[in-house]
Amino acid sequence: MKAIVITRYGSKDALKLMDIEKPVPKDDEVLIKVYAASINDWDWGLMRGKPFVIRLISGLLKPSVTIPGVDIAGQVESVGAKVANFSPGDEVFGDISESGFGGFAEYVCVKEKAIALKPSTMPFIEAAAIPHASILAIQGLRDIGKIQAGQKLLINGGGGGVGTFGVQLAKLFGHMEVTGVDSAEKLDMMDQTGFDHVIDYKREDFTKSGKTYDLILDAKTNRSPFAYARVLNPGGVYVTVGGSMARIFQISILGPWISLICKKKIRLVLLKANKDIEYIKELYQSGKLKPVIDGPYKFSEVPEIIEYFGKANHKGKVVVTMEDSL
Repeated sequence: MKAIVITRYGSKDALKLMDIEKPVPKDDEVLIKVYAASINDWDWGLMRGKPFVIRLISGLLKPSVTIPGVDIAGQVESVGAKVANFSPGDEVFGDISESGFGGFAEYVCVKEKAIALKPSTMPFIEAAAIPHASILAIQGLRDIGKIQAGQKLLINGGGGGVGTFGVQLAKLFGHMEVTGVDSAEKLDMMDQTGFDHVIDYKREDFTKSGKTYDLILDAKTNRSPFAYARVLNPGGVYVTVGGSMARIFQISILGPWISLICKKKIRLVLLKANKDIEYIKELYQSGKLKPVIDGPYKFSEVPEIIEYFGKANHKGKVVVTMEDSL
């Protein structure tokens, strides 16, 4: 089978389209023929070996994860003897980060918990865009942020996957005033996705504008926790789902102290992969949630597209498809 294999840490040249042996599922695994996959921060970090925490997870000098890819959509080809919930022919999707990655390949073996049945009305391209980012957004807003009707919400990185899902999810909790922060090129798309206000981060620093918010969902984490706390209303909550690891480390260390002193909560999402996938499916089927797609691009273009993703110029979720698969 063909797969995008990472041979070393570095640039896009570290990723090679190669022919490798097709995997065989273990007793508790499902073999999936992949039709579409999407790019995530994990793929960008794994390619470069940065930040350093990536190397602590995947090997200091050489990546132990040989095939990147977190979000997939495809069809079950075969199942192991102990698999109870899936059968050959089932159309599935999911976040496979807890099953060893491997989404950028024609086939991948995963545990049952890594996938869910795909609604027949959900195209593979959209299914591949949904799991990781939408579930980060719902867990950040609902589980950690304790979102409530009538709040003022700001999403930093509003034009990416988490941001475009986040604004749609926020509107489901009642009247919300949602502000999105991103680059100027994404602001029109963000307007169309449902943001009430948009900010070009190059022209305005929202932490210095004097405006305050009840809840901040941060996909960039590119400022100090003190700057975020400054623009939170009393009792407000700041939640990070990703971004600069140096800043996230600061938040993990200083956040509890800021929360104690300022009575403003500084929180970090520890993703529970696929936990809310059935809820997300219901929202999609009822027309309340739809991914913003950048692409789709060809599977062979994955190295270049990961580099493109890393420049943060994409809108919504970046999706790739297997040639001749759809």
